[in-house]
Amino acid sequence: MRIGPTLVFVAAGLSIAATGCDSKPSAPLAPSASAFAPSAPPAAGAAAFKVDSASSKVSFAMDAELEKISGRAPGGLDGEFFIDLKDATKSTGLVKVDLDKLSIYQKTRKEGEQAFGEETKNEKQNKDMRNWFEIESDAPSDTREKNRWVEFKIDSVSEPSAKDVTALTGPERKLTLTVSGDFRLHQRVSKRTAKLSVLFKFDGDKPQSIHVTTVAPFSVALEEHDVRPRKAFATLADKTLDALGAKVAKVAMVSLEFDAMAK
Repeated sequence: MRIGPTLVFVAAGLSIAATGCDSKPSAPLAPSASAFAPSAPPAAGAAAFKVDSASSKVSFAMDAELEKISGRAPGGLDGEFFIDLKDATKSTGLVKVDLDKLSIYQKTRKEGEQAFGEETKNEKQNKDMRNWFEIESDAPSDTREKNRWVEFKIDSVSEPSAKDVTALTGPERKLTLTVSGDFRLHQRVSKRTAKLSVLFKFDGDKPQSIHVTTVAPFSVALEEHDVRPRKAFATLADKTLDALGAKVAKVAMVSLEFDAMAK
């Protein structure tokens, strides 16, 4: 099933303020890309589902040596799917995450100590995160709007535990499958893969909704999408991700959970 997790993030979560100017990331950048076009039904009769944004959960974890940074964007997911119930591998979908809904939190520990402290939310770190994504209020409105959205559009579906949903029985029918596709963050697109659990709820032979969760988090590399330390719009910081390595991981591990209702 072509389901686009978003995350997002999908996305990423960032915390450390820094100052100065660094010229380029240490990893190659992903190609730039405009917003994706909406998905189209793969075949006549495909069931359409709309994400219930209000109940959606998008989160990530970034575990570094001295800091554990996490992010949550409750109610931040939107999108729709067209699911071929006879052949789940032919389904299509696109979801997006609103980074305006994202908040980050951290746990820290001191060098030489084993235990991390309690989770806290620091408003300055959240402002720093928005600078890293270039969605802070000083960004031009058109650029800010483009950077605000993270999208995932699927190219292929493989390894379904059952290909034909209609061959299953009962009011609840569960599949696991692997999805791969284009992931757009900070106006740059890369390929991502995620394993999902999809629970269908039926009324007789008519699908009513799906409940989707990531079986395991999928990774998003920050540098690949030019998400890195900035102190203001278009103003890079002295400290790179490499310099912040003990406190900020370079990869965010993204998890999703959401319902989508039959249209």
